Amino acid sequence: MKKYAIIVAGGIGTRMKSKVPKQFLRIDGEPIIVKSIKKFLAFDQKLSVIVVLPESHLKEWEAIKFQYFPDTDIKSTSGGITRSASVLSGLALIEGDGLVAIHDAVRPFVTIATIKDSFESAGNKGSGVSVVPLKDSIRELENSSSIARDRSNYVLVQTPQTFKVKEIKDAYEKAGAGLFTDDASVYEAAGYIVSLVNGTYDNIKITTQGDLK
Repeated sequence: MKKYAIIVAGGIGTRMKSKVPKQFLRIDGEPIIVKSIKKFLAFDQKLSVIVVLPESHLKEWEAIKFQYFPDTDIKSTSGGITRSASVLSGLALIEGDGLVAIHDAVRPFVTIATIKDSFESAGNKGSGVSVVPLKDSIRELENSSSIARDRSNYVLVQTPQTFKVKEIKDAYEKAGAGLFTDDASVYEAAGYIVSLVNGTYDNIKITTQGDLK
């Protein structure tokens, strides 16, 4: 079955407080987005990569792509105002069926094992969403007080979030470009069952200067 990866880099990095978009910041000399893409290509060199960026960042991305992926056919498109709108732009470039992993560009430490597990789960069950258990105690805020909750009933959601193409397209067509925080929420809202796979605590989303360090 044909495999795709949509690498979403829709943000402008306000919390990073950097003039350079966070996906283009460098770790060990390479842009973060390059490291993320390399993980998916290491999993499967035949995988088709689609990069979604703000329109103002596309020119810089083309220069990076020419430097790091001169012989790789990576498609790119401009994103929307919301994450959902950006993912819709990426999905629009996929023709036919297959499996698609949707991944934050600024999660460069995803493991190949997690990518593999997410694709296998999506192939067998329709979806494969990377999660990790909570380490800390949690409390739910309620008005001016708070209530302790059992952390074993909750997980932290990461990416990749991988789906059968027809199902996630159908979910987004039903949901539109609403204010969903991730693709699993869109998928679930359309009536599909979200299947989970084990992520890793190293698979952080680089959002702040502290994350970058």
